[in-house]
Amino acid sequence: MPMAAEDIAEIIKTALPDAEVEITDLAGDGDHYAARVTSSEFAGKSRVQQHKLVYEALGDRMGGALHALQLTTAVPN
Repeated sequence: MPMAAEDIAEIIKTALPDAEVEITDLAGDGDHYAARVTSSEFAGKSRVQQHKLVYEALGDRMGGALHALQLTTAVPN
């Protein structure tokens, strides 16, 4: 069963409380999303480490309820 964009954003914000999360449904099927996540938690971390924090927040939903996620991470200005 596909995940709603709001659910994805909420899961990420629970793990990274200061995060600004923008979710875009890429295919209109609730299964392929792009996410832009901005969080101070990413400061001093490599892009791989930043992405790992987001994927850890999503846990086993990745590859299950959430089929594909194009991820962009950033540190606030």
